[in-house]
Amino acid sequence: MATVDTAPAEPHAPPTPPRSCVPPVQRPPAAGVPAQPSATLIGSVQRAMRLLEAVADHEYGAPAKQLARETGLALPTAYHLLRTLVHEGYLRRDRGLFFLGDAAERLSSSGAEQKRRSTVADTLAHWRDSIGVPVYYAMYRDGEIEVLCVSESRDIPAVEEWADFRESGHAHAIGQCLLSQLDEDARRDHLARYPVRPLTPYTVRDDHTLLRRLAGMPRMEPVVERQEYALGTVCAAIPITVGTAAATMAISLPVHQVDRLLPAARRLQSEIGRHLGSLALSISI
Repeated sequence: MATVDTAPAEPHAPPTPPRSCVPPVQRPPAAGVPAQPSATLIGSVQRAMRLLEAVADHEYGAPAKQLARETGLALPTAYHLLRTLVHEGYLRRDRGLFFLGDAAERLSSSGAEQKRRSTVADTLAHWRDSIGVPVYYAMYRDGEIEVLCVSESRDIPAVEEWADFRESGHAHAIGQCLLSQLDEDARRDHLARYPVRPLTPYTVRDDHTLLRRLAGMPRMEPVVERQEYALGTVCAAIPITVGTAAATMAISLPVHQVDRLLPAARRLQSEIGRHLGSLALSISI
């Protein structure tokens, strides 16, 4: 591992503040002005959504008459909307019974994926604030390093991605941690596509040296990188097993806070260990 250079970090522009997830405030109408909630509502859409919800409640399907009764719709209206939903793929009809169609299933799957991503983002934000470091989540999928989530704030900024993370895995803790979890053939395949190249004076110099370093890394120990990707920055990455995929959560700090790096990484590793069971599905996003 390269020696820490205690020279002050090079100045850079302040990070862009994270966008708020809070929706705009809905203000009540001015005094004397009657509210008109139905003015912007489309009745046919509301009725169609009620039918979709009713169908979703019946795992083994339901006939039109039952759905009309449950939603309070006139039977001709229910038939018309059901036929339209079948035509658009949101429902399917089989032997007089209606079931959710492929389009509705895709919506459900997309919603579940968004929920998993939100779970990961919320968890990383909690660790960012409690440990006081930016937190990254990444996986190695289909031969590529993918940084899937980064939790930072104005006061706790992440390292600037000045060189593509996918192409510079040899130089940063995230990439080294992911590559260390691969077998020898997979590592060589990655380096054949993304060869080692120096990014700073501290970057590993050639493939042979990197492969030797990766082979010697203890399993399930934090991977530490000091100024190999960016001058003035030190990083640590925690290996995670998600099924058969290689994954990691990582942190970064300014080099003058290097003494905080390993304690913060150990704390993150402890938090991951306590919550990995509940996060196992979510972090497979």
